[in-house]
Amino acid sequence: MISVRKRGKVYQYQYDIAPIDGKRKRVTKSGFKTKAEAEKAGTIAYNEYMQTGHNFVPSTMSYSDYLDYWLKEHCQINLKYHTIQAYQNIIKNHVKPRIGYYMLSQITTSTLQEFINNIYVEKGFSKNFLKNILKVLKTSFAYATDVVGFVKENPALKVRLPKYDIPDEDPAHIFTKEEINMILDRFKNNHAFYYAALTAYYTGLRVSEVFGLTWDDIDLDKQTLTVNKNIVEKNQNGSTHGRHLSGKAKTVWYFGTCKTPSSYRTIDIGDTLTNALKEFKAEQEKYKQEYGDSYMKHYAKEVINQYTNKPEIKIINAFAEIEVALPEVNLVFVKNNGVFEGTATVKYPFKVIHYELGISCRFHDFRDTHATRLIEAGADIKAVSKRLGHSTIRTTYEIYVRVTSKMKNDTVERFEQFALNL
Repeated sequence: MISVRKRGKVYQYQYDIAPIDGKRKRVTKSGFKTKAEAEKAGTIAYNEYMQTGHNFVPSTMSYSDYLDYWLKEHCQINLKYHTIQAYQNIIKNHVKPRIGYYMLSQITTSTLQEFINNIYVEKGFSKNFLKNILKVLKTSFAYATDVVGFVKENPALKVRLPKYDIPDEDPAHIFTKEEINMILDRFKNNHAFYYAALTAYYTGLRVSEVFGLTWDDIDLDKQTLTVNKNIVEKNQNGSTHGRHLSGKAKTVWYFGTCKTPSSYRTIDIGDTLTNALKEFKAEQEKYKQEYGDSYMKHYAKEVINQYTNKPEIKIINAFAEIEVALPEVNLVFVKNNGVFEGTATVKYPFKVIHYELGISCRFHDFRDTHATRLIEAGADIKAVSKRLGHSTIRTTYEIYVRVTSKMKNDTVERFEQFALNL
């Protein structure tokens, strides 16, 4: 147990901990004005030591407190920024208000099944969103059982989603040539979006990969494009200093790691995209001269992630007239004045595409279309999978390759030819 004694004008507490190499070890802390303060602090510290560093008793803690612990100790260290944000929103808006007040050890499979059923009935969420809620339950309890041992069994393992009579609609839209031409023609004067859309259509890159490109990633002579990072949007507390956008914008852009190891790749690009990017680069050089000191430049600043304690790259903006002692970053898809808006570049154009052009789609559909058209054209599935940055061919088939009317017709024609040759 703890002992308290006076040392000079202050008090200190002391308690024994496990011996190391057979030698007695003690924890001592001094500087308390009164004996009572020292006893209180010592008791808290000793109890925390006896509970192996936790300032709670796992069997009596609430699920709400455990989720905070899980987010800090697991999610913020191991998961991508946007995944953490999605989990936090689900926990804040749906999990904590309904079952957060239960003790962690008190929650059973029936508790969680009723929770899922009630949300399904009351909210009418899509099957995909309900899957995400269930994923939070299963992964948080898996950590509690398999990693930290706060509970003996995972009550979420056997929880099932309610049956959806109507299957989920496929959100993908495979563009026709006419639609692609309509979109490119409509935004021929918005070059940051125009060339970004063209790049996505001809390469199948993800939106975060497209806007994470810098000019040194593109070899226009060898006609190759390298994906070695992506762009990540983070919402910072407080207004950003020297921000080029109007209002009190809090968005700051970072370079992030790619989605998976197989996402790091170098792909070939054809003449159409190569020539387009050559035009765009020459145009940017012209605008740099025209805007002069008021052209926006970008720099890479290494900062430490507050959660993982690992370095990451933050993008700093400054007008050309300001000297910045940081490596310059030549982002590809910027506005005429050099301003970089990242993936926010696509927000307004897609409102126009939806409501003016009447095409219901997402930027990701350029990727879907790229993959599907390659398969239609008879491209090798392994080559397509590698081009898209997938770890397995199965992913390419199940997620990105859609059965189009052309594929259906080809299937019928092939069977007809086979049958006629019998």
